[in-house]
Amino acid sequence: MSDAASILIVEDEDKIADLLRDYLRQQGYDTHRLARGDAVEEWVRHNPVDLVLLDLMLPGRNGLEVCKALRAFSSAAIIMVTARVDEIDRLLGLELGADDYICKPFSPREVVARVATVLRRTRHVPAAVSKTAGLVLDESAWRATLDGVPLDLTAVEFKLLALLASQPGRIYSRDQLMDAMYRDERVVADRTVDSHVKKLRRKIADVAPGHEFVHSVYGVGYQFEDRR
Repeated sequence: MSDAASILIVEDEDKIADLLRDYLRQQGYDTHRLARGDAVEEWVRHNPVDLVLLDLMLPGRNGLEVCKALRAFSSAAIIMVTARVDEIDRLLGLELGADDYICKPFSPREVVARVATVLRRTRHVPAAVSKTAGLVLDESAWRATLDGVPLDLTAVEFKLLALLASQPGRIYSRDQLMDAMYRDERVVADRTVDSHVKKLRRKIADVAPGHEFVHSVYGVGYQFEDRR
């Protein structure tokens, strides 16, 4: 394909890595492979990449730690690959900024399909910067600052804040917020949205105590409004 997407495969099992590489290359993707978690951050800092297929259990540094480190500076999409199906691990990975997860054992065709879906959603996002009441949201870098201070949001928290801030005063239901944060068909409980809102409020309060943007509307959902 022209303008082929660049994909980094982080997998310590050679057979799995080779299988993923072969299937992805057949679809025209430009692929690279690393076998250790502690090599990923430096590699991504020096090589543009559109998506990272990130195994959870890696030598040197586990996938969750790698995901958190990447989200501090990179907007590359991240798909976690794991043999651990515990729900806490899944949610933790997503809250750290992963865009999706795939459980082992998997079909290589499923991985290719999920990669294509995530790339359609995340690649070539137009650069957009919105500003309101000291809050700056830079969608090209997935970066949010308040009065010039970084908020250090996860990808999910950024999506949540960006949607609410796009129409101040509008009330969004939890279902609408879940659709925006998790655009695949994943089933997510209402309390997950509440958990993200709580963390988002805490990060805003850490930068500007007493400053509120996200407000609860009892029985309906949430809205964005500056009430300094």
